[in-house]
Amino acid sequence: MKLNYKRTILVGFAFFLISLFWQAYDSTIPLLLTNKFGMSQGFSGIIMAIDNVLALFLLPMFGSFSDKCKSKFGKRTPFIVIGTVVAAVSLVALSFVDAAQLKNIEKVSAIDDPAALEVLYEAEGDMTLITPEGESSVLSEKFTEESFKNIKSKIENESGKLVTNPDYTNYVAPARQAYAWQQTLNNPGTLVAFVLLLLIVLISMGTFRSPAVALMPDVTVKPLRSKANAIINLMGTAGGILVLLLGMVFATSAVQNSLMSYTTFYFVIAAIMLAALLVFVLTVKEVKWAKEMQANSIKYGIEEKDDDADKEKGKGKKLGKAEMRSLIFILLSIALWYFGYNAVTSKYSVYAANVLQKDYNTTMLIAQGAAIISYLPAGIVASKLGRKKTILGGVIMLSTAFAAASFIRAGSDTMVMNVLFALAGIGWATINVNSFPMVVEMCSGADIGKYTGFYYTASMAAQIATPMLSGLLMDYFGMTILFPYAAIFAALAFVTMFMVKHGDSKAVAKKGLEALDADD
Repeated sequence: MKLNYKRTILVGFAFFLISLFWQAYDSTIPLLLTNKFGMSQGFSGIIMAIDNVLALFLLPMFGSFSDKCKSKFGKRTPFIVIGTVVAAVSLVALSFVDAAQLKNIEKVSAIDDPAALEVLYEAEGDMTLITPEGESSVLSEKFTEESFKNIKSKIENESGKLVTNPDYTNYVAPARQAYAWQQTLNNPGTLVAFVLLLLIVLISMGTFRSPAVALMPDVTVKPLRSKANAIINLMGTAGGILVLLLGMVFATSAVQNSLMSYTTFYFVIAAIMLAALLVFVLTVKEVKWAKEMQANSIKYGIEEKDDDADKEKGKGKKLGKAEMRSLIFILLSIALWYFGYNAVTSKYSVYAANVLQKDYNTTMLIAQGAAIISYLPAGIVASKLGRKKTILGGVIMLSTAFAAASFIRAGSDTMVMNVLFALAGIGWATINVNSFPMVVEMCSGADIGKYTGFYYTASMAAQIATPMLSGLLMDYFGMTILFPYAAIFAALAFVTMFMVKHGDSKAVAKKGLEALDADD
């Protein structure tokens, strides 16, 4: 028997739409909060952490709920359908609030309009501005009115290359941000409406992530789950890449579009989510495929009939002390590498614009592209070397890439950062493919949703803290602290992962092992 790639791809459409949403969320919401609402990096980090706070409770809760669901459509499908529909509709509604806030700051929303700069110049006396160096700035003391109007001009650096005038980054951008914050305080209802709608979107997404991910092990025998998880992650990465491509089409990262309307962009994202859901509903036969997986697990000696009977009764497996120790260490490892990785993904759009003065979509697209070609090889390597060794190799790649990226600045060769992000993408793919199967390897079929919740509790606990912590450190030490921060946490994850002793695919009966290898 071999992995049914077609089925796995169809199951992966649920993760495709999840990743599609989160890539759009991580790419645009931080910019929306800082550029349109005028929030500081620390304050926006708190808002960005809300989804992780909710997920800390929602993911394990709904994972366990889905374990006990007796719907005729299966345990996971009802959660996926309802959650996706509510999230897509709420995302569209959120775009209208974005348009309302843009209306509040319309006097400065035209980036290249001298009249917008004139508004900032006249309003500046009422605003306290802080430069990236932490110094208080009064624009009128540094520039004449005429020079302020022309501050967006391009200048040549030492190599003769045209770059953005640093005075624009140091003074105009903070002035516009301060103006936006003042308008937010003058019109707090818009921010309240935004946060309420954001909560609805995040809650709806939280209700079905664990059920969607748990569906893969529900329909895949244990020895094939690393390969299956590679396909699932491949689908997720495809969703992320699609959003990055759309970002390039809509030019969401361009400086001149920093105050663009996201209405059309969010409409497109919601439409793609619903289209992916339709494919999932029409093609995935959860109940039938789960029963076939159970029969094959017994046939090839992977699970005993008693285990299957306990699964039907909802009885889970009790871990021994050694297994519990390994579970704790792997969950700690998950938290640590998410501390590093999520800090980069949630802050890189801002970092690229302010420190590197580069298009973040291109760099992230390269990282995603490197990951997408690495998923299947990572699953194959794990089947030969073991999941733990493969993950440790991935952690080394991730920490090395982040450490080296710490030295990249504006004017550095773009290719260097692209290579480093490609390395990070490969490392992250290697980690992701094998970490989730290691967690669910330790449980019985009756607890897959519950253990999926454990996996996401560990990752979300880290993601609650890291946007706030990294944001506060960036505010205090400067934005260049981002990559050293990420590298340190990735290195710590290597230490804890080294302590894990369980979770690799177990040996099966001789007949079963021969059968599993025969067609691979």
